[in-house]
Amino acid sequence: MKLNEIAKKMCAKGKGILAADESTGTIAKRFKSINVENLEKNRLNFRQTLFNSSAMKEYIGGVILYDETIRQKTTLGPTIPELISKHGAIPGIKVDKGAKPLAGSIEETITEGLDGLRERLKEYYDLGARFTKWRAVYKINDNFPSSQSIKSNAHALARYASLVQETNMVPIIEPEVLMDGSHDINKCYQVTTDVLNECYNELEIHKINLKGTVLKPNMIIHGSECKDKSSSVEIAKKTLDCLKKNVPSDVPGIAFLSGGQSEIESSKNLNEINKINDSNFLITFSYGRGLQASALKEFGKKQDNIENIQKAFNHRAKMNGLSSKGEWSEDFEKVSAA
Repeated sequence: MKLNEIAKKMCAKGKGILAADESTGTIAKRFKSINVENLEKNRLNFRQTLFNSSAMKEYIGGVILYDETIRQKTTLGPTIPELISKHGAIPGIKVDKGAKPLAGSIEETITEGLDGLRERLKEYYDLGARFTKWRAVYKINDNFPSSQSIKSNAHALARYASLVQETNMVPIIEPEVLMDGSHDINKCYQVTTDVLNECYNELEIHKINLKGTVLKPNMIIHGSECKDKSSSVEIAKKTLDCLKKNVPSDVPGIAFLSGGQSEIESSKNLNEINKINDSNFLITFSYGRGLQASALKEFGKKQDNIENIQKAFNHRAKMNGLSSKGEWSEDFEKVSAA
């Protein structure tokens, strides 16, 4: 399959991407919140339950995995990538090594993981991955993000993307402007514009085939501590405007991160964006908590109650599938969850 075909399949109308790439440390926090021990068998049990649900065929185009997960064999027989592929979704892999303090501006971060990446990518391809993810993180306050942070992270994203396409996989470009802070929606718009411009400048320098990429950005939204909350309609208008002005039209798909929004908020905002989407972009979701939070609660109640865990996951996947077509309504939340 060509890179452009993979990218389009990941973001196909009515489908999106399940971000199940939590590190062992991150999922430890999630499991602690539901009083589940952070053991490999529990991590496998939860994830394979999601990956074997009916929603996978209908609403999920791709799944981002963590290093441990892509190597696991399910208790059902196939490997994790085989199980995902069996349901018609594409297996992918998070390849960055996390955000580390940026020398010269240690309150900011630079994402690491380029050393040895070419060799790791070959191994991941052999394990079944056909796309990858690399996340850069930018914080907003009076002093940040600095020009150093914006330029350094864009350069790393481009070098990553170049190596990924060399291995015949699709790179997800994830420049996340964090919601943390008291900034308003206009500040988020301005910073996201600067970040996207620098990212695509570097991607052009590195001769990246944009038709074989997917962008995973933040929505244009007020900070989590901002007193002046923006409506979903305003979030949608500013987000779409920012994307149309700053993302080249060759990019086939844009899959938003949920970034601290609740399950309902992330579905509602995505829906509003798609209701007014007059661009060529396939606009969808790449959610972690936005897809898994309810299922995780059910897993905490009873780990072997596969029916209830999958019911919770199926519901959220369906809601976001509708949002990716601009067809979601709050009424569907009540009906489907009943």
